[in-house]
Amino acid sequence: MTISNLGVWVILAIISAIGLIIFWRKQNAVWGGLTLGAIIGLIIAVFYVFKGNGFSWSIIGKGVIIGTLTGIIAALLGIISDRFKRKKQ
Repeated sequence: MTISNLGVWVILAIISAIGLIIFWRKQNAVWGGLTLGAIIGLIIAVFYVFKGNGFSWSIIGKGVIIGTLTGIIAALLGIISDRFKRKKQ
């Protein structure tokens, strides 16, 4: 992994952490995305073990980051949708 590639994942991890802090109080798409990302990352990491490449925690971390970011996008789209519905009424 190159330094610039690592930098991108660090930035995405910080954005994910900020999203988790913002949506801390209730169950929503952000926490669901984190959970689903962890599960999918774990499954992919297990496949890597069977392939012979060894277990990689970074794959699970990347799955968590991608899942959390997807959840943040879904939550923001829900908020935007609610505001458009209120404007129409």
